Amino acid sequence: MNTAGKIAPALHRAGRVEGKRVLLIGGGAPEEGWSNGKAAAVLYAREGAELVVADRDLAAAERTAAAIRAEGFAAAAMRADITSGGDLADLAGAACEEMGGIDVLHNNVGIAETGGPVETSEESWRRVVEVNQTGIFLACKHVLPVMVAQGGGAIVNIGSVAALRWIGFPYVAYTASKAAVMAMTQNIALQYAAQGIRANCVLPGLMDTPMIRAPLAASYGGDVDGMIETRNRTSPTGKMGDAWDTAHAALFLASDEARYVNGTQIVVDGGLSARCA
Repeated sequence: MNTAGKIAPALHRAGRVEGKRVLLIGGGAPEEGWSNGKAAAVLYAREGAELVVADRDLAAAERTAAAIRAEGFAAAAMRADITSGGDLADLAGAACEEMGGIDVLHNNVGIAETGGPVETSEESWRRVVEVNQTGIFLACKHVLPVMVAQGGGAIVNIGSVAALRWIGFPYVAYTASKAAVMAMTQNIALQYAAQGIRANCVLPGLMDTPMIRAPLAASYGGDVDGMIETRNRTSPTGKMGDAWDTAHAALFLASDEARYVNGTQIVVDGGLSARCA
């Protein structure tokens, strides 16, 4: 049972991103549970940030923004499709108008479709790459000029430990796209370091979030409970992580505590990628 979200706001008022203006793309809240995007958005707000939460599903973005506002913090919801350059150009402009600038770009959007090179259709390959890889390129393309103009910023891209390791089943498009996210992040980090802009990745491992249930259950024979049990058993800790684990890593990278952390990855997987068998 995922118990994420039962963390009192009072535990998170250290002001680690106080006054920062965060654009979080892919922050929509599911009807139930805590996604990586929602948890990160709420944690940023609890730590002092102002947010624009964007999602392809405006109602989902509004659920996250409403949860933030209910705790007394500032957040606006906006709609944008990360695969549309026009949408992201408009989003960058609207976020700047709403908040006066963008200090942190958090790219959370990602989709998962399983299958190896033979089983994966061309359509599935292109869809996963377009969302997971091209989408982050487009988001950075339209937000980086804002950060350059204001003299700095931080980009946090959510990747996956699947970019580093086989995680138990074929995942070719997802794996390739998440490996590309790492490479793009490093490229951006080095190109813009002298302009006060940092770019880093978070690589979650086996996480218990709403995302895993529909896309991944088929790879476990359609048995969701069995899938969760297997993934818990696979984790070196005996239990999957959750959305808050990803969110805390992102918070560090977005904060000034990470001012000399650039072009790297924080692996959040309970030790899974350190295991040789």
